[in-house]
Amino acid sequence: MMETVDSLFENALERYKAGEEPANLIPVFKQICDRAPKSSAAWACLAWLYLLNDKPTPAYKAAQKAVKLNPQDAQSRVNLAVAMLETGQPGVRQHVDQAMQLIMIDTEMRDEIKQSIADGVSRKPDWKSLERVKSWLFE
Repeated sequence: MMETVDSLFENALERYKAGEEPANLIPVFKQICDRAPKSSAAWACLAWLYLLNDKPTPAYKAAQKAVKLNPQDAQSRVNLAVAMLETGQPGVRQHVDQAMQLIMIDTEMRDEIKQSIADGVSRKPDWKSLERVKSWLFE
């Protein structure tokens, strides 16, 4: 029996939260994105994993898809801004400003972004691009 996309996603997310290496989870999230190409959450996760794995170009492409599918998702905007910084793309500020507007009106989303950034810094210390986005959003 094939796993449903939802169970595959939940399982992969749990593996990530348990500390599994991002490199091991990239193929899983690629499969999820192939099976559910309109899942902005899956694309956002894939972008984040690519960023953690020092692959900013595929991260940029995945983050663009996530933002296109769900422009109101702050995490997708943060991922896109970080990927843009790491690939030298212009227009970063627009995505940071959009993420800021989203987290100002939604405290739950703000807490999730803070938690996500803290997780990113703990998994990848000295992550300059993420630190810049964090300072723009929260300082």
